[in-house]
Amino acid sequence: MTTSLKFVHLAAIALWSAGLIVLPFLFWQRRKLEAGLDLDRLHRVARFVYVEMASPAAFVAIASGTALIFLQTTFVEWFSLKMALVGAMAMLHVVAGLILPPLFSPKGQFGRFPYVALTSAYIVLITAIIWVVLAKPHIDSNQFAAHLFEPGGLGRWLHQSFGEIRIPTP
Repeated sequence: MTTSLKFVHLAAIALWSAGLIVLPFLFWQRRKLEAGLDLDRLHRVARFVYVEMASPAAFVAIASGTALIFLQTTFVEWFSLKMALVGAMAMLHVVAGLILPPLFSPKGQFGRFPYVALTSAYIVLITAIIWVVLAKPHIDSNQFAAHLFEPGGLGRWLHQSFGEIRIPTP
């Protein structure tokens, strides 16, 4: 069960990553096209990659990864770093979705800087996730958040940071 779920997880990650890497290139192709058949074709391809390929793959990757967390009881510091990177990847996935509709309006544009920035961000995040998963670096949480992992530590930190916190009672 775990092996097949890992396979599904890895396949979904590969599809999600490929979709995210190709989207900025598709967006950049918009600069050469005027309204017409070619622009409509590019719009359909970009929507297919985002809506029908990358987004479902992201959902499957996150769902299967969540299931694997509980099946393998992966509760170590490097895994928290991986989750933060996956969260950033999901946020950049949303950025692509926000770029898509206005891009194909009559005055839509996607210049060289956004192309390079978005592509670079995707590649850096994907590479970082792969590195963290393969290297499994030792991260000692006691060096930067020792008191947060003690019983009542979060409450003490909140009190020190924000003062007295009162919970309203009905």
